[in-house]
Amino acid sequence: MTSLRAIASCIDGYDPDALPVEIARRVIGSLVAPVAACERVAVRASLGRVLGADVVSTTNVPASDNSAMDGYAVRGADLSAGGETVLREVGAAFAGQAFDRAVGPGECVRVMTGAVMPAGTDTVVIQEHVRVEGDRVVVPPGQQAGQNRRFAGEDLAVGQVALPAGRMMRPADLGLLASLGLAEVTVRRRPRVAFFSTGDELASVGAPLRTGEVYDSNRYTLYGMLARLGVDLIDMGVVRDDPARLERAFLDAAASADAVITSGGVSVGEADFTRELLGRLGEVLFWKIAMRPGRPMAVGRIRDAFFFGLPGNPVAVMVTFYGFVRDALLRLAGRTDDCELPVLQVPCATALRKRPGRTEFQRGVLARGADGKWSVRVTGQQGSGVLRSMSEANCFIVLEHGRGDVQAGDLVSVQLFEGLA
Repeated sequence: MTSLRAIASCIDGYDPDALPVEIARRVIGSLVAPVAACERVAVRASLGRVLGADVVSTTNVPASDNSAMDGYAVRGADLSAGGETVLREVGAAFAGQAFDRAVGPGECVRVMTGAVMPAGTDTVVIQEHVRVEGDRVVVPPGQQAGQNRRFAGEDLAVGQVALPAGRMMRPADLGLLASLGLAEVTVRRRPRVAFFSTGDELASVGAPLRTGEVYDSNRYTLYGMLARLGVDLIDMGVVRDDPARLERAFLDAAASADAVITSGGVSVGEADFTRELLGRLGEVLFWKIAMRPGRPMAVGRIRDAFFFGLPGNPVAVMVTFYGFVRDALLRLAGRTDDCELPVLQVPCATALRKRPGRTEFQRGVLARGADGKWSVRVTGQQGSGVLRSMSEANCFIVLEHGRGDVQAGDLVSVQLFEGLA
């Protein structure tokens, strides 16, 4: 297996002590590979799963030329260019009940939406445009040959890729597979992700706090972010700062999961012990990323599992997860479609201070004002331990690496916490 350091060192601008956000993302993207295993599941069970193979159409959709409107199927050659056309109605065709003979010159057939086009016809005149006099149908001028007709295979043709491998299944995709008559589909196995918090100061929710302790909130925010990605979760709780316990936890996590995520233990002072331990168990890169919040981070492999060591501060955990881990896990799941969170350019409601040389992720609220225009504002205190600022936010205000101060009304990049992907 190629050394992670060798991979990282080949990327321009790689500096583990002052790593720009975009380069860190590029390195992680080059390290993570999708899970290989696939399985067959029922179409309904595939919602939110990632396709493991192309779905190829085995039939034309629609199967036959059919009417796109309620009206009358006619021969385009019969239509008069400059005046009315009088045709004789010879029958009717309904969806699922085809007309059983060919239509000759001067004839027409009453058709309903979805009905197979009767043999000999190629045009549908909608019912609101005609005048019916007994079995005579009077068609006004101005009709176009071929109008209101769906062609066989217009939606999907035999042999065409209906859905590509790497696509996450959405509600419309279920209907598309059903239209092909498929009952099952091949999807990639869900990635298994083990996560735990580290630190002697952490108390479990529901237990009384002792002096110097804090409740372990990071596992709960990690659980929430991970659960929405459709991965299988292994919550390993809190692991104390004990070498033997940490080693056992890392080995157990790597043996049962495709990816391991921890919070805490990667900042200056803490990293020395973690670095030595992970160096024995695998290969891990320790970074100081040029960002705020969330500067310390570790990325690598423990045995066959990918490893993400996130900071201990609650907001920094969420910022680094959204900034780096989310996309890596979607790649691990096999996603090849566009799954990045939307980034918009929106006016900033207030001035913001920013120094060039690092990327800042301010917690923001994107909202529409009384004038109908969108703008974004910060949620107040932006400290990396102020989790309430994340709870109140619906986006990040992303102030890029080279950017300086922002004036009120300036356009800023806004990354939504939720999106179509």
